[in-house]
Amino acid sequence: MKKLGLLLLPMLSLASVAFGSEGAKINTELIHTGMGYLALFIFVGAYALVILEENLHLRKSKPVMVAAGIIWILVALTYASIGDHHSPEEAIRGNLTEYAELFLFLLSAMTYINALTERNVFQALRSWLVLKGFTLRTVFWITGLLAFLISPIADNLTTALLMGAVVMAVAKDNKKFVVVACINVVVGANAGGAFSPFGDITTLMVWQKGQVQFLEFFDIFLPSLVNWLIPALIMSFTIAKERPEAHGEPVQMKVGARRIMALFLLTIITAVSFHQFLNLPPAVGMMLGLGYLSFFAYYLKKKELREFHNSSALDMTGGDLHEGGHPPIGFDLFQKIAKAEWDTLLFFYGVILCVGGLSQFGYLAITSDFLYNGLGATWANVTVGLLSAIVDNIPVMFAVLTMNPHMSHGQWLLVTLTAGVGGSLLSIGSAAGVGLMGTARGVYTFGQHMKWTWAIALGYAAAILMHLWFNAELMTIFNH
Repeated sequence: MKKLGLLLLPMLSLASVAFGSEGAKINTELIHTGMGYLALFIFVGAYALVILEENLHLRKSKPVMVAAGIIWILVALTYASIGDHHSPEEAIRGNLTEYAELFLFLLSAMTYINALTERNVFQALRSWLVLKGFTLRTVFWITGLLAFLISPIADNLTTALLMGAVVMAVAKDNKKFVVVACINVVVGANAGGAFSPFGDITTLMVWQKGQVQFLEFFDIFLPSLVNWLIPALIMSFTIAKERPEAHGEPVQMKVGARRIMALFLLTIITAVSFHQFLNLPPAVGMMLGLGYLSFFAYYLKKKELREFHNSSALDMTGGDLHEGGHPPIGFDLFQKIAKAEWDTLLFFYGVILCVGGLSQFGYLAITSDFLYNGLGATWANVTVGLLSAIVDNIPVMFAVLTMNPHMSHGQWLLVTLTAGVGGSLLSIGSAAGVGLMGTARGVYTFGQHMKWTWAIALGYAAAILMHLWFNAELMTIFNH
């Protein structure tokens, strides 16, 4: 997981009164109360436990959930002491609404991904790539390109794990190749996720907040592509053109796989339509899409049970019975929902409420003043990207959205880009990198990734320059 960096920035400057994300006045003098310092200390402590997740084997959701509850107790007591009993309630209800939208959206998306996994969609793609007998250099480019193209629809972690499995299956014994190929996959997945609301949590938050519309994300397609291509081109020269031996058996997709893919596409269209044309939260559209899947799951379950009973009637030996002599339960939608990444979903809850609580003490107002008024929007947004390689990009982006600095549409696109691709600079800077370190344990490591940080940094700088040039006309256009 990622390390701390942004947490102490709020203490670098001071103001008396600033405006919160919803326009309500926040008294920043509360920073200098004992409660304010204690809230920051609790958040830092909780995030330190998040960083040590791999060593402590403590799920990352647990410390931030506890910290969120305690911080809001401190917020309520502090405001009550100055006679304000309403602001904390209004603020936390706003945070809960934001979390509810994010939760329902991700729950639906995760369920579709789990359903596609169960239908062997990703396994079939992996086996096809492994059995094709490509050269190592071709595998390097194909896995990187597919990571870039799949992550805008599936999330960057799922995409990275899929492509990482291909890399390991093709050349597990070639450690040098595995390292550069895994780095290439991480950079490609993060870059691809940056130009789509469905590719990363940060882009989803920006879209749901209304700062960038769905089609406008494609304005950073070219900068995202450059971000991946430059380090990929540099690393490709280190790969030999040898052709490893193809091995394994082909995997076939299960019945209904293509129809679930079509329903997922229809669900995405529904969510976008809810947001673009009906001015309704996209999460509601995603839940409608989950309804599509639930009806198809009912059809699949009946079909599979019917086929089982028909085959059992032909085979009186009962050889088709599953474990314990019981018939299969068929395709069960609620099993797919149960397999959602609940630790991640609850982590988002803790992060959103922790950051929201610190905002009530005025920390984000001070940070916004330091970054966006002190450094200027461009350098502030570049800094946000660098911080996302150290601090988790979710609290960083949520903090920026809560600050709601007054900046142009092009600057909102820039911070979306940098927060999405900045995590590639370090292996711990993104879920994709952390996931692959687990898959290729002992081979793809923090230190091995660091050896190529200079090349990734070149791609990061080039992506920013591409955006500033290609989207120059958007840098002066304001949303409001």
